[in-house]
Amino acid sequence: MLNTTILAALGTPEIIIILVVVLLLFGGKKIPELMRGLGKGVKEFKDGKDGADNDTVESNRTNTHKPL
Repeated sequence: MLNTTILAALGTPEIIIILVVVLLLFGGKKIPELMRGLGKGVKEFKDGKDGADNDTVESNRTNTHKPL
C-alpha cells in the first residue's frame, strides 16, 4: 500500500529531479554501463528461473517410478 502511495505522489518534476541527481552522481558515461549490467542481471535471473522451471518439468517427465 505504501509503495503505490509513494509512486502516486511522484510527478513529472520529481522524476526529473531524481534523474538529474542520478546523472550528477554517476556521470553520463557510467549510466549506460550501469543499465547494461542491470539488464544482464535481469536476463540471468530470468534464465535461471526458467531453467529451474524446465528442470522440474523434465524431472517429472522422466520420473518413471511405479508404486510397489
